[in-house]
Amino acid sequence: MKQWLDFIPLFAFFATFKTLGIFPATAVLIGSSILVYGGLWLKERHLENGQKITLVATILFGSATLLLHDEAYLKWKAPVINWIFAVAFLISMYIGKEPLVQKMLGKAFDMPATVWRKLNWAWIGFFIFAGASNAYVAFYFEKYWVDFKVFGSLAMTIIFMIAQFTLLSRYLRPELTQEK
Repeated sequence: MKQWLDFIPLFAFFATFKTLGIFPATAVLIGSSILVYGGLWLKERHLENGQKITLVATILFGSATLLLHDEAYLKWKAPVINWIFAVAFLISMYIGKEPLVQKMLGKAFDMPATVWRKLNWAWIGFFIFAGASNAYVAFYFEKYWVDFKVFGSLAMTIIFMIAQFTLLSRYLRPELTQEK
């Protein structure tokens, strides 16, 4: 349920963009992000690192967009966030005891270290591709940018996750597959 909260600012942005345009939508994106993540922080006294990065990037890129009245800054938000995630996954390969993807999914899957490393590389590749495709659409197909940002990026992520789970299902921890 908590993961769906991350989509509230995105869908609020989309609806506002379609009705009022980019600058009101940017203000709604910033405000709804602060409300959602602020409420989450008040409730749990914690935000995940990805949520922190998303919130800070939304405020920075969104504020630059509004202050300078230039949507190019907001267009860079999604690519930059994706590339930051790619770098974080890459760094985790060399710093720490386990790759970042293992820290995220280790409770659900029991896999050899080589599989975790391959999976981490897959996430790095995905985030690089997602960032590049967001940038490409934002600057070469501006008419479709917001639609792609909301639906194309979401579809890419869902397809990647389904493919990943399909390939990794044999490593699912037995206690998670047994009926109770």
